[in-house]
Amino acid sequence: MERELLLECQRNSRNAQRQIYEKMAGRLYSVCRRYLKNDEDIEEVLADTFYKIFTKISQLQNPDTFEAWAKKIAVNECLQKLRTDKALFISLEETLVEPSRGSEEHISFEKDILNLLSFLPEGCRAIFNLFAIEGYPHKEIASMLSISEGTSKSQLNFARKKLQELLVNQNI
Repeated sequence: MERELLLECQRNSRNAQRQIYEKMAGRLYSVCRRYLKNDEDIEEVLADTFYKIFTKISQLQNPDTFEAWAKKIAVNECLQKLRTDKALFISLEETLVEPSRGSEEHISFEKDILNLLSFLPEGCRAIFNLFAIEGYPHKEIASMLSISEGTSKSQLNFARKKLQELLVNQNI
């Protein structure tokens, strides 16, 4: 992200905010999509994310870290939404409907994986994202989600097994 654009945003320039929104909305939407299923929830969290970005941007110490900082805000907002909705308190016995794949439909591997993640219970999906994609250790995940390390590990294991089953069934 351009330093001058970030400086203008820190001065509350609406034009700079719009430009940052246009540059980051797609990326942050993808981050939110990894955690949340419902489009309305994603849009709500995305709006909250940008609100927080624009109101806290003066706290950004290093403009070179803006994108990582914004992504972390989006992840935290998603986790807050999941906690608020009590979606993290899940049962490993939840019945999942497996995705069907159209014979003529061909989508990218990334979209296939994103689609498969959407079939995991939200708590498992959040833990899988935090561990496998964001790189957080189980101890930190447990602290972030107010769960035990063992719960984090077992939910990750469940998510991996379910993803393997889905991958085999979809021949991806």
